[in-house]
Amino acid sequence: MIKMTRTQLDHLQHLLDERERILQAHLQQEHAAREDFVQVASEAPDSGDSSFATLSIDLDNAAAGRDMAELRAIEAARQRMHSGDYGECIQCSCEIPFDRLLAQPTAVRCAPCQNNFERNHADTGSRASM
Repeated sequence: MIKMTRTQLDHLQHLLDERERILQAHLQQEHAAREDFVQVASEAPDSGDSSFATLSIDLDNAAAGRDMAELRAIEAARQRMHSGDYGECIQCSCEIPFDRLLAQPTAVRCAPCQNNFERNHADTGSRASM
């Protein structure tokens, strides 16, 4: 593991826990809203209402997908903490600065490697990872 104090690790763990709680609450709200829109879409008196409800469902599904991806990244960060790899760049094996981890606790790359990754994958349609 990279040189972080117990206090720093505890703080980062707390940030991950807080973000997880927010995402889980958001997913519950999205699920409830999606059920409402499904009902509206199936009972819509005109095609405009139905189209809006369908669009809303699609947008909620996209948001839920992003939330689920972030929850997976949080779990992966916890696993790296447990295994001792947390805070080490997967590209260059250098230490990811604590300030970067404060801003993005799920980061797997240092900022220079992340910038290179995004630049190299910008044209391929690949999703950049944190």
